[in-house]
Amino acid sequence: MTTTVTAKGQVTIPKAVRDRLGIAPGSKVDFLRAADGSVVLTRADKKQPASRFQRLRGHAGKGLDTDAIMAMTRGEM
Repeated sequence: MTTTVTAKGQVTIPKAVRDRLGIAPGSKVDFLRAADGSVVLTRADKKQPASRFQRLRGHAGKGLDTDAIMAMTRGEM
C-alpha cells in the first residue's frame, strides 16, 4: 500500500492497516526501526494481553490441588 506524505509530514494510514491494528481517531502509534532499516508501525496505546501465567500469578488461592492448578495453567478453567 502506498500513501503520499503531505507538506506537514503527515500520511494517511490505509484503512486496512488501521483495521488490522485497531487504530481509531486518538490512538497512539509508534514507529520502530528494525535491524534491516525498515520501519514498523505499531499501536502504542494498546495494552498487551497478559499471558495465562501472568493472570495466574498470586491467584492460586487456598485449597486448590495440583490437578486444579495444572488445569488453570493450561487455560482449561
